[in-house]
Amino acid sequence: MVETSAGADRTTLVVLLDAYYEEQVEGEARVVLKLQPALAPIKAAILPLVNKDGMPELARKIYDGLRKTGRFNLFYDDGGSIGRRYRRQDEAGTPFGITVDGQSTQDGTVTVRDRDTLAQERIAADQLTEYLAEKLRS
Repeated sequence: MVETSAGADRTTLVVLLDAYYEEQVEGEARVVLKLQPALAPIKAAILPLVNKDGMPELARKIYDGLRKTGRFNLFYDDGGSIGRRYRRQDEAGTPFGITVDGQSTQDGTVTVRDRDTLAQERIAADQLTEYLAEKLRS
């Protein structure tokens, strides 16, 4: 009789344990679930920098537009400081944070933050679908 010990529960536990990291960033502990982007349940978070000056409305419009494509699971978060929102998404394993700021309302670009490298780059909001699709492929 052969009894295997591999299954969905053990595989899930191994993936989660392998992805869990604690690191120090600017003197603060940072907990990160570094799931492969293809495995992450939430692909990107849409975050207005502040809740005024048209930023929440633009962020919600971007969120709704990306959701309509049906290609990505997204999360909208406007509660608390931007740093705390980034940290919550890091802990959840969300690979990309898309921030709508004052410049976004002027020129239609957003800041995309990579969870693993903390690198940020400006992207035209109307190019986000292609940008995320490309990043999630690699």
